[in-house]
Amino acid sequence: MTAYSFRLKAVLAAGLVAAADLLLFDHEIGANLGLLMLAALAVAVAAHPESRRDRRALAAFAVAGGFSLLLIDRPGLIAWLMAVLALGVAVLSPRADGRSDVADWALRLLRAGLTSVPAPVLDIRRAAARGGRPGAVRRALVAAALPVVGGAVFLSLFVLANPVMEAALAAWRLPPFSLGRLLFWIWMAMIAWALLRPRGARRRFTPIWRSREPGKASASVAISLVVFNGLFALQNGLDLAFLWSGAPLPEGVSFAEYAHRGAYLLIVTALLAGAFVLVFLRPGAAQSRAVRWLVIAWVGQNLMLVASSALRTLDYVAAYGLTQLRISALIWMALVALGLVLICVRLVRDKSASWLVGANAAALAVVLSAVAIADIGAVAAAWNVRHAREVTGDLRDPSLDVVHLRELGPAALVPLTELAGRPLAPTLAAEVHAAQQATRAELAARQAHWRTWTWRGQRRLDAAAALTAPAQAGT
Repeated sequence: MTAYSFRLKAVLAAGLVAAADLLLFDHEIGANLGLLMLAALAVAVAAHPESRRDRRALAAFAVAGGFSLLLIDRPGLIAWLMAVLALGVAVLSPRADGRSDVADWALRLLRAGLTSVPAPVLDIRRAAARGGRPGAVRRALVAAALPVVGGAVFLSLFVLANPVMEAALAAWRLPPFSLGRLLFWIWMAMIAWALLRPRGARRRFTPIWRSREPGKASASVAISLVVFNGLFALQNGLDLAFLWSGAPLPEGVSFAEYAHRGAYLLIVTALLAGAFVLVFLRPGAAQSRAVRWLVIAWVGQNLMLVASSALRTLDYVAAYGLTQLRISALIWMALVALGLVLICVRLVRDKSASWLVGANAAALAVVLSAVAIADIGAVAAAWNVRHAREVTGDLRDPSLDVVHLRELGPAALVPLTELAGRPLAPTLAAEVHAAQQATRAELAARQAHWRTWTWRGQRRLDAAAALTAPAQAGT
């Protein structure tokens, strides 16, 4: 790294720290997070000309730009994480091995993040050692004196001659200094320097579980598959009897208890089963017909467990309403089911571990992108409003939980506004109206400031205003 390159990247890093301070420090999250990510994207493109000649890096830059724009529409942890990962891939890509798979990239990004902590100090020491000629600091100070002193003289003259500049300078104040602000600057500086001076790109990693050699199922593994299939058959048989067909449960066991206790624990069981197949059955181990059918049967039983867990969750939704956690659980169950199918495909078709990891990572990326774009809170609120017994008149539907709708925040504004326009009992109508007004006021306050303004928030306000306009016109 030349001295000019070091100085340029130091200036760019300082600019990113200043932008982060202006946009984020001591402010709520809104469009400001997306604006900062766009600034980081622009700096990365400018600082890494080699990335502009790499197709993979250009694709990663495009993905980072898309998620940065999404952060302006709807700030969220998933969209931010996807943008950061895409930026990391973009700046590391020109130096990375073209044969790298998803596991390589995961370890490479992890190493780049861990080494970002000492990186600024190490680079400053290295630059000082390379350019440490006698009198270098003195010459640098002399060179900086002319623009600094000359600029101060001319600025003073302009302030004396221009009352507008005089008023602006008089109103300008340095930001208040605090330990928290200093730590924030240090944290942002490490992130900015990691973006400008990435590390750990050239090394290719070899996870301990990766093996290109075909394996062979031992007698212990084959016996384990027989035992596991028997145990899973017992659990699935009980689910078929009590959960799917509706047979009466033994005395002392309620249906709610039976459904609730297995909703998530069975997913853990399926994950452990997948890990067992991944670790103990390498490609080629399923070449024995008996082992092949034992694996296929076990994967099928695991899929049945996942389906039973999904049914338990859907039963709870029908009884108690939809929540963000229950939507996330259903999405997670679908991913687990897909992962189990992919494990079976890997064994039957002798695919590599890299193929399996890559296929699961691709599915996860698609799902996370969809979740980041979608508004799960609004989906839950709309479903609860449409299926509330106070709206449908069906006593089998869950009762309306206005407190939960209020907890969803701005995501529930449009459903609350729609609900407020329906004929409801006087007490419930007053409760819904109060929740709708409080949610609208909260969102309007966020939209009033440019840092916390979002496109989606504005669309919500416009949609709520359109719903209330006919009612206001009628009065």
